Amino acid sequence: MTQRQLKGWRLRALILSIMVATAGYLAFSLWGGWQEVVAAFVRIGVIGTAIALGMSLVNYGLRFVRWQLYLAQLGHMVPWLPSLRIYLSGFALTTTPGKAGEAFRGVLLKQRGVSFPTTFAAFLSERLSDLVAVVLLTLLGLAQYPQARGVVLAGVAGIVVVLACLSSQRLLSRLNSWAKQRVGKVGSLVVHTTDMLQSARRCHGPRLLVLATLLGVIAWGAEALAFYWVLVWLGADVSLPFAVFVYALSMLAGALSFLPGGLGGAEAVMMSLLVAKGMTMPAAIAATVFIRLATLWFAVMLGLIALYSSRHGEAVTS
Repeated sequence: MTQRQLKGWRLRALILSIMVATAGYLAFSLWGGWQEVVAAFVRIGVIGTAIALGMSLVNYGLRFVRWQLYLAQLGHMVPWLPSLRIYLSGFALTTTPGKAGEAFRGVLLKQRGVSFPTTFAAFLSERLSDLVAVVLLTLLGLAQYPQARGVVLAGVAGIVVVLACLSSQRLLSRLNSWAKQRVGKVGSLVVHTTDMLQSARRCHGPRLLVLATLLGVIAWGAEALAFYWVLVWLGADVSLPFAVFVYALSMLAGALSFLPGGLGGAEAVMMSLLVAKGMTMPAAIAATVFIRLATLWFAVMLGLIALYSSRHGEAVTS
């Protein structure tokens, strides 16, 4: 993919998201005490930063393996190197609205013979697997924080709704047949949606479902483990289950906020839980900002590198 593909509203949205996040993190730091926050970052150090980034790479790597499994299940054996570049390219637009990153992946995979419904079927399966994994990780601390049950139940409800749609082959077939007889955008939208859901059904057989869930739990657990280590380096008296719970619940809250990358929602939940646990505000802010830089924004940076280094495709004009 060339630089010309990151133009127009996508580039403006990416720049705006970076500016908003930077302003927000700076505001949090000033609010909590700038010098104390900087001192907390220094305590994490270069080695701590390298370890956290390494755990993020474990997350991305396992999720990419799962992505490849989904594509293979859908009948497309995309070579791993170009597929990795395409997959990482989608991270560049994680913080922009409208699932632009997935649209980028769809455009690039289209050039390799993968249809848009197939790409979005894999995307839906990936997001569902992530949701299941994060919900499972929240169970480690849910008993101690019953006030978080509403957020977790919302995640469970989303899982149930999607699985119910995927399990009803007869309903999907009837909707597809009905929509094909209609003229207009609504009928076309229903056809594309049902085609995608019917394709996604193939990614949720028992064996693949278990494997994908296992990969998701390990992937998100790796970042949660990095978060735990960050808290320990900052002197927090917390247990591993608590850290995993806080990280998973924050990711779930960010996802349910429907904000790009969970910006704002994830940070607010994470800091609130850390302060409630007894951490000082500067330490909680430092831990939150650091782990988001090492996970979300590290992914965006890798996505930009993949975007500009990839040789795939021509400029996207729409």
